[in-house]
Amino acid sequence: MPDRHGPYRRIRFLLEIDGVEKAGFSRCSLPTARTDVIEYREGNEPPTPRKLGGLGRHDPLVLESGVTDGSLALYEWRKLVEQGKLGEARRSIAVVLLDEEGSSGPRWELRNAWPSRYDAPDLAADRSEVAIERLEIVHEGMERTA
Repeated sequence: MPDRHGPYRRIRFLLEIDGVEKAGFSRCSLPTARTDVIEYREGNEPPTPRKLGGLGRHDPLVLESGVTDGSLALYEWRKLVEQGKLGEARRSIAVVLLDEEGSSGPRWELRNAWPSRYDAPDLAADRSEVAIERLEIVHEGMERTA
């Protein structure tokens, strides 16, 4: 049984789109969430400005995976954006961390997500490396659950 008092080991994760498991990835960079800081000071106050909260910002989710026959679905999702069908492309997605036994653990849910960038793999016949595609997904908010 996994030790739930320590961190997750042998990191494995998957992507769910609209509640359906879609793909596993070799690398995932979860977004940073931050709030802009607005400095404000009125003329009669001490020379140290107050810090006010501004807009909330979320960096994109970046996923990398070896090219497979099943990865075509993610490319087709990107094609919706290229065709101007952004409303149709917006999805609820989740990155799910798996424990040592393969059971679902912590998850990060992103709303109104859509792929803003697709990087095709570099191909070289003289190498034995795996062809890696990269997908960058923007969103309108993230919440960690579980």
